Amino acid sequence: MLTKYGIDNIIILLFISIVLIVSSVFISKAGISIIFTAIGILLLLFTLWFFRDPERIVPENVLNDKRLVLSPADGKVVEIVEEVENIYLYSDVIRISIFLSPLDVHVNRAPISGMVKYFKYNRGNYIIANHPKASELNEQTHIGMENEFGKIFFKQIVGIVARRLAWDIRIGDILKAGQRFGMMKFGSRMDVALPKNSEIFVKLGDKVIAGKSVIAQFEKD
Repeated sequence: MLTKYGIDNIIILLFISIVLIVSSVFISKAGISIIFTAIGILLLLFTLWFFRDPERIVPENVLNDKRLVLSPADGKVVEIVEEVENIYLYSDVIRISIFLSPLDVHVNRAPISGMVKYFKYNRGNYIIANHPKASELNEQTHIGMENEFGKIFFKQIVGIVARRLAWDIRIGDILKAGQRFGMMKFGSRMDVALPKNSEIFVKLGDKVIAGKSVIAQFEKD
């Protein structure tokens, strides 16, 4: 199915696709007509692919153990670093950064079961999403969640191609692990900050899936 978070973009892109395909019928030059048709079909296929929102079955162990942390985004793990987080956790953390290519599903899901305790939107700049400074400067949301086992802070970050984030959560909302909460459109990145004593289950280069891949656990044994 297609995501509700991209319905405005879907309508515009589908309209452009139809206009291109229909216009090709009235173009006398065969070469130009074929080009219009090809562009229209490719745009149509891209729209249906990019804004897809597949159903995901959350692992049973995650539903039974609130210490486990799911990936909030599909993509590739591009950074795992220790740093100080001064927005929500105010402590030393381990940050996991996930880069999304245009081929990845861009719908985001809650990494833990718990309450949204912090939310802020920053308009930001236009740096490519896999650049280290994108985590600080680009358009992004800041989201803090908490349950009885720990706190987690994560950011939706978009890149140079588009400045468009979507979300439907607010402070006080209670989410279940794997629950949809928003979308990052086009080149995007998700940063996840965990307490330093968390156990990390992913490494650089790993591919992760939102709502399915367990990336960490609170309170390392």
